[in-house]
Amino acid sequence: MVSPSAPMYAFARTLIVAALAAVLAFAPAHAQQVVTVTTTTVTWTYEDAEDDGGVDYIDEDAALLDDEALAEDADFAATRRYAPHAALATLGHAKATYGPFSVIDGTTVRMAGDVTSATPRQFAAMLAAWPGLKRLEMVDCPGSLDEAANLILARAVRRAGMETIVPAGGSIRSGAVELWLAGVTRRAAPDAEFGVHSWADEYGREANDYPANDPVHAEYLGYYREMGMDTAKARAFYALTNSTPFDDVRYLTRDDMARFVTLN
Repeated sequence: MVSPSAPMYAFARTLIVAALAAVLAFAPAHAQQVVTVTTTTVTWTYEDAEDDGGVDYIDEDAALLDDEALAEDADFAATRRYAPHAALATLGHAKATYGPFSVIDGTTVRMAGDVTSATPRQFAAMLAAWPGLKRLEMVDCPGSLDEAANLILARAVRRAGMETIVPAGGSIRSGAVELWLAGVTRRAAPDAEFGVHSWADEYGREANDYPANDPVHAEYLGYYREMGMDTAKARAFYALTNSTPFDDVRYLTRDDMARFVTLN
């Protein structure tokens, strides 16, 4: 996930995210078993939203950031995996493909791959040809190479009234988690994994390097609220993602995500 706040960041930001996405997408199975999971908790203090457009203080007593309640133990880390082979094999039987999207039937499309600057156009072309699509199954999605495009796509998914699903063995990371949040309804298999981490700009500065009242934070918080989180959960989820450095990944389970959004 990268900050979408400044257009001048776009080129360098794309290079940074592309490098991370490549590592996440193609890391060999034995390497995935030894990825270090960061469990540092960061406390964010914000200005009052009514005073200067910032956001309020995160109440730690709400326990939304309680590391002990999140699936970050060694057993879960040891079972992480990418690209569920059985699910990916079905993509080869698609009726049509549009970038990372593979149309399975008149109501279901599966997604495997990154979001790029072209992906919103590919999604629009797909819906024009297949207007009955209502289920977006996110099989293996490393993230976004263009965060602005990712947010455009996410809002298009919401406008289309689509359900977003992480199927059995599915893995979504980084900006793909934000895309999954766009579903009008959301589903995830018990073994689905969600990889989150901080965004970074082209100077290598991450979310925690910016003042708490910087407008860049409001953009993400606003998106989470738009996708159905209340204010407290939006703040808590944003702080949770930013507690893990950009070059690392923190893995959450279906139950972890259910603490922030409604799953069906």
